[in-house]
Amino acid sequence: MQNSDKILYLECGTGISGDMAVAALLDLGADQEKLLKVLEGIPGHGFKVQISRVKKSGIDCCDFDVILDEEHDGHDHDMEYLYGHLEGESGHSAHTHSHDHEHDHDHHHDHDHDHDHHHDHHDHDHDHDHDHDHGHSHHHHHTGMREIREIIGDLEMTEGARALALRIFEILAQAESEAHGVPVDEVHFHEVGAIDSIVDIVAAAVCFDDLGISNVAVTGITEGSGTVRCQHGILQVPVPAVANIAKAHRLPLQFTSRKGELVTPTGAAIAAALMTRRDLPERFVIGKTGLGAGKREYEIPSILRAMVIEPCEQTKNPGRGADTVWKLECDIDDSTGEQLGYALEKLYREGAREAHFAPVFMKKNRPGWELTVICDGKHLRKLEEVIFSQTTTIGIRRQEMERTVLTRKTVDVKTRFGVIPVKISGEGDYKRVHPEYEKVSGAASEHGVPFGAVYDEVLTMTYRNEDIS
Repeated sequence: MQNSDKILYLECGTGISGDMAVAALLDLGADQEKLLKVLEGIPGHGFKVQISRVKKSGIDCCDFDVILDEEHDGHDHDMEYLYGHLEGESGHSAHTHSHDHEHDHDHHHDHDHDHDHHHDHHDHDHDHDHDHDHGHSHHHHHTGMREIREIIGDLEMTEGARALALRIFEILAQAESEAHGVPVDEVHFHEVGAIDSIVDIVAAAVCFDDLGISNVAVTGITEGSGTVRCQHGILQVPVPAVANIAKAHRLPLQFTSRKGELVTPTGAAIAAALMTRRDLPERFVIGKTGLGAGKREYEIPSILRAMVIEPCEQTKNPGRGADTVWKLECDIDDSTGEQLGYALEKLYREGAREAHFAPVFMKKNRPGWELTVICDGKHLRKLEEVIFSQTTTIGIRRQEMERTVLTRKTVDVKTRFGVIPVKISGEGDYKRVHPEYEKVSGAASEHGVPFGAVYDEVLTMTYRNEDIS
C-alpha cells in the first residue's frame, strides 16, 4: 500500500550506484527475503548475492554485492587500472589507498572493495550468501532490451516493481542509444554487465516497491571528475550515459574536484526513475534512515543515505501560495472513444487533479487525441500505470511545474433547502465562492425547484455568514 504522506529522500552527496541504492533501501527496511526470492528467478549462472554489514570510515552501513565467479569476472580492474592513467596524463595520482579485493563488471558497475566486512553485528542484521546456478550450458555474449524485457516479465514480482524495473532499464538503454548512435532496440549490454545490471535494477525496483512510498526527493547528485577506463576505452567523467540521463531527466547534478566516477549509469537511471521532486519540505521529521555502502575508497566515504521523512504541519499564508504539480502528456491515435472515456474516469479515480483530451493532427495527418493529466508527486506513478494500461500509448512525457494557487477551504452552509457544501478560494478581491454542484442539483430535484433558485440561495447565505466573509 502506498503511503501518500511520506517522502523518500535520497541524499547523493557522494554519488549513487545500483548497489548503493539497493543497500540503502534494504537498510530502510525493505523485505530481504522477498528480494532474494525474486532474484532466484533470474536466469544465468556464475553469480551470487551477498548482503552484509560493512564499516565506512567507522560508520555502519548495509552492503549489497553481486559477486561473479572467475569465469565471468576474469579481469583485475582495480583502482590503479581504472585511474592510474591519470597520473601520466595530468600529473595527478588518482588514489593511494590499498584494496583487499576488487571487482569490475563493466563501466556500469566498478566494484572495488575497500571496506572491511564484519559479521559481529546486531541481532537484526543479516548476512546472506545467495548462490545462483541454474545450470545453463549456453552463453549469451550480449543481452539486448528484448531479452531483458523477457527476463523481467518472467520474474515473480509485483506489477509495480516490474514496471519500475523496466522503466529503469529503458532510461539506461535510451542513454546508451544516444551515446553510441544506435536505436534503443539495438543497444546490447555486455554479458557480465548485463547480469550485474539486471540484479541491481530488479533489486532496486523490488525494494522500493516494498517500502510503499511513491514520493521521492533528489535535491542533488554529486559527481567526480577526471577520466575512467571502461570496455570502450578512456572516457571523461561523467561517462556519456550518465550525462545523457542527467540531461533527459533534469537530474540536479553537481561536480566536485574528487577524482573518479561517483555516479554510475545504473545509479543515475535509478535516481531518474524514482525522482518526483527536487526539493524538500520546509520542515519535516525523519522517520527512518538507511545507509548503503559504495565499493570504492575516496577521501570522503562513499555512502548513499536514504531517509523516510514526513512534512510537518505549517501555517499557510493567507490568500495565495505556491506548490508544484506534474503534467503528463501523450498522443494517441489508435484507441476507441470508449477506451479513452474509461481511461479518463479511471485517472480521476486514481488521484488526477485534472485530465482532458484535446484533438490533434499526428503523423501522416492522422487525427488523434492529446491526453493531458495534472497530478501531484504521490500519484505520479499510479497515473502513469493507468495511462499505459488503459490506452495504446507507448510513451508518456512528464514535466514538473510550479504554480501559484489561491488558498482553498470547504464550508457547510445552512439553507432552507438543506446543508450545502461550498468551496471558497482566495481572499479579498481574489475570493471565489462555488457551491458544490452535485449537492445543489440534488436539492433542486428533491424540492422541485429550479437549479438557479438553490444556487442563489446558497450564495446569499454564504455571504451573510460573517465567519466565511
